[in-house]
Amino acid sequence: MNKIKWGIIGCGDVTELKSGPAFNKVANSCLMAVMRRDGAKAQDYARRHHIPRWYSDARELINDPEINAIYVATPPSSHEEYTFAAINAGKPVYVEKPMALNYASAKNIAAAADTNKVKLVVAHYRRRQPRFIKIKQLIDDKAIGEVLFAHIELSKPPLTKIELADEKIAWRVDPAISGGGLFHDLAPHQLDLMYHFFGPVLKVTGIATNQGGIYAADDMVAGNILFKNGIAFNGTWCFNTAAAAANDDCQIIGTTGKISFNFFSGTTITLLAAGKTTTLPFEVLQHVQQPMIETTVQYLLDECSNPCSGHQGAEVMRLLEAFVT
Repeated sequence: MNKIKWGIIGCGDVTELKSGPAFNKVANSCLMAVMRRDGAKAQDYARRHHIPRWYSDARELINDPEINAIYVATPPSSHEEYTFAAINAGKPVYVEKPMALNYASAKNIAAAADTNKVKLVVAHYRRRQPRFIKIKQLIDDKAIGEVLFAHIELSKPPLTKIELADEKIAWRVDPAISGGGLFHDLAPHQLDLMYHFFGPVLKVTGIATNQGGIYAADDMVAGNILFKNGIAFNGTWCFNTAAAAANDDCQIIGTTGKISFNFFSGTTITLLAAGKTTTLPFEVLQHVQQPMIETTVQYLLDECSNPCSGHQGAEVMRLLEAFVT
């Protein structure tokens, strides 16, 4: 294999700009086909993005002999089904986050990839973005001394009636489809980076409740992690606040300084070190998944290690589940 020829299962909103176009912009990669159960929408997507083929049946796409890698971009409820089908066909998979509907499903996917010796990458794409690579470098270089603890607060207003009437949004707060609510949609990015930065977990606890009663999923989650290296973490996620109280903040505190940043609403890092505060700016990425897709292609071509394995993705699912049960 000297070129990765992709097929996308589930060409919804996430693939329009965040990921889809990047498959044709990465070296040794091209997007050959897309699939959506609504054939008209699949055809429209293929036309707009200049993709050679489209399907309304996932198995037809998976069995297309020209396609040698599959991107599963459906909601979490179907990740296990489609990823298993691709693995059984011997085709490597790049699967969206959260990796699965629950931890048990994520473990099943990771085990199937191992058993069949098929490469599997989980799309925790912030790992490969320059801003978060820099944060990891600052931590590893001890720019703030030894890390003591990290804290996340993410607060957002509740979804409006108009948003809840939009099926492109409403599925995110339907536990049968998403696994939970907005916590399951957004927190995987954050918890994966904490795990990526700090390593194996020793202990995790959490609480969750539905304060607003607007939909079935929890809208308030709080949790704690103790990493094996002694670093402590705590986080609070509330999706029922006033707009004026909205917040997206992460603080990583060390023995000699602090790193501050936003996950979803900023493009800078604020570093407090040696008594001096420095703001480090980063460019906005046109396709936020492109760096991860580039690394994934290199991994599939045996040019680098796995940027996020199935077992790492499953560990993030374990943390999510521990916070809400």
